[in-house]
Amino acid sequence: MTSQKTLASLAVLVQSGKLDPVKLAAETFHRIEAYPDQSIFVGLTRERALKEAQAASNRLKAGRALGLLDGLPVAWKDLFDLAGSVTTAGSIVFKDNPPAAADAAVVGALAAAGMVSVGRTNMSEFAFSGLGINPHYGTPRNPASPDVHRIPGGSSSGSAAAVAAGLVPVAIGTDTGGSVRIPAAMTGIVGYKATRGRYAMKGVFPLAESLDSLGPLCHTVQDAVWADAAMHSLTAPVIRRADLSDLSIVVPETIVFDDAEPEVVAAFEAAIKRLEAAGVRVRRAPFPSFAAVFDLTARHGALVTAEAYALHRERLAGPEAARIDPRVVTRTRLGEKIALSDYIALLDARDQLIHETVESLAPGELIAHPTLPHVAPPITPLLSDDELFFKVNAKTLRNTLIGNFLDFCGISIPCGTGAAGMPAGLLLSAPHHQDDRLLSAALAAEAIIRGGA
Repeated sequence: MTSQKTLASLAVLVQSGKLDPVKLAAETFHRIEAYPDQSIFVGLTRERALKEAQAASNRLKAGRALGLLDGLPVAWKDLFDLAGSVTTAGSIVFKDNPPAAADAAVVGALAAAGMVSVGRTNMSEFAFSGLGINPHYGTPRNPASPDVHRIPGGSSSGSAAAVAAGLVPVAIGTDTGGSVRIPAAMTGIVGYKATRGRYAMKGVFPLAESLDSLGPLCHTVQDAVWADAAMHSLTAPVIRRADLSDLSIVVPETIVFDDAEPEVVAAFEAAIKRLEAAGVRVRRAPFPSFAAVFDLTARHGALVTAEAYALHRERLAGPEAARIDPRVVTRTRLGEKIALSDYIALLDARDQLIHETVESLAPGELIAHPTLPHVAPPITPLLSDDELFFKVNAKTLRNTLIGNFLDFCGISIPCGTGAAGMPAGLLLSAPHHQDDRLLSAALAAEAIIRGGA
C-alpha cells in the first residue's frame, strides 16, 4: 500500500502512471477505515470519490490530465456543501437536513482540477471554538500525541487530524479566528489562511461573514501553493520562491508573547535566529493595534460573537438550543448583549486599525510570531471544567484572531517542539491581498523555519 504523502510526491506517482487514482482512492478509504480514531471523519463520499478517481484515471491514460492535482484525494471540513450529502456544521441539529443540491464553489473548483473528494471532516460545532471539542461526533485525537488524548485544535479539528495522521494529503478548512492555523500548529502541519474573499464563499456555512476565510491544511508550503491555485481556479500555481536576502520580518512585542509557554517561545526564537543567519532582516516593534483589538472587544463585545448570534438567534430561542453544545450556546448568547451601535463602532474602528497596521509596516515586511502561546493541552481537564474550557479557548484564539480582525493572510509552519515534545508553530502574516507575496516568502523560508522539526 502507498503510504499517504504530500500532494507533490503523490502527483509524481500519479502523473508517471506508477499509481492509478482508483487504487489511490481505494487505499485512502482503507486507511481511513482502518485508523483507530474514527471521529476524524463524520462522513465518507465513497461513491463520488470512486467515480471521480475513475474519471481521473481515464484522463491520465488518455494523456490529458487536468493538471498536477488530477486524481489526488481531498477532504472537506463539514461546512462545505458537497452535492448529495448533508452539511451538518458539526451539529446534530442539521443531521436530518436535506442533502446539498450542489457543491460549494471551492469544492467545484477542486473537482475541476481533478481532485477526488473523499469525505467530510469533524469540527467544533458551528465552528465556534478554537479547541476542536465536539460532544456530538466525538473529538479527534491529536495524532502528534500517541499516548495522552490531547485536543487537535479547532475548529477545523478533523481536517488537521486527517492530514497529520496521513489519511489524506490535504483537507480544506475555514478560519474565522484561527480555525485553520490553530489546529495546524497543534498537530505539526502547515495551515494557510487566505485573505478573506480570495476564494468564493458560496456553499460554505458561515460563522461571521466579516471575518470568515478559507484555506488548506497540508504537509508543506508547496502543497498549500498548489491547493491555493486550484481553489481560485488557476490551472497551475503562479507563486515564485522568494530570495531569502529580500525578506524582511517584524516580530511584534505586543500581546503575542504574554503568558506564552517558555518552550514555545524558545522554539520560535530558535527559528528566528536561523532566519537571521540565512540573511533575513528581522526587527522587533510594539504593535499598538494588537492591543487595541482586545480593548475594542472589552468595550463593545466581540465581532465574531455579534455576527454568530445574529446567525443563530432564532435557533437559540427555540427547542433546538437544547441539542447544541451548552458551551457553544453560552458563548453565542453573549452576542445578544451587543447593541447595534457597538457593532457599528467595531466595524468603524476595525477599518482604522487595519489602515494603521499596514502603515506601520515597512514595504514588503511580513509579521512573525508564535501561532499559539502553548502546545495542545490534554482533553480530560477541559471536558470537566467549563471555566477552564473558556479560559483555554480564549488563550488559544488570542494570537490568531488578531489576523482575522486586521484582515491579514497568514500561514502557520512547524518550527520545533514545546512541552511534552508537542509541535509548535510559527505564524507568518501579511496585509490583506498580499497572499502571493506571503506564500512566496513561506516557500523560501519553510526549510529554515522547520530546522530539525
